[in-house]
Amino acid sequence: MNKGTINQARNSGNVTIAVAAIGSLSILLVAGLALLGLLDRVNLLISSMASQGKAGEFPKSLPGWAEWLFVILLAFGISFAILGVAGTWRRVMLWLTALVLIAGWAPVLALAAHAPDIGGPWVATLWSGVCALVYAGNHRMPCDAPSKKPPSDEAR
Repeated sequence: MNKGTINQARNSGNVTIAVAAIGSLSILLVAGLALLGLLDRVNLLISSMASQGKAGEFPKSLPGWAEWLFVILLAFGISFAILGVAGTWRRVMLWLTALVLIAGWAPVLALAAHAPDIGGPWVATLWSGVCALVYAGNHRMPCDAPSKKPPSDEAR
């Protein structure tokens, strides 16, 4: 089987419905982890890593609404970005770059004397990225359509 028949066998994907489903499920995952108290453990682990091994006491913390706003924006944003980019390698690099940038918030927040509570946004980005990569791998996305080249002068 050649590559052309594999791409034709995949179903067409819908970006809007996929982003809504992936983003919503990512937010539900983070909310569930927060209710179980596992998100606090993740934030404590990140805090101890940001303060070089000892769990530091930070005098300031981010408002709760700001953390959840980041969770919502990243859950929907990263899945929309991944499904809107052509090519698996680009999708994976976009996802990994987002994860590294979010992880980079921890030392910045620690230096600003804020508790680095980035566990929720990081988990949301991790999960929505994985789901978007799986969805894009199993569906033919609109951005993956072969480009139509203008007719050459020889064909006229």
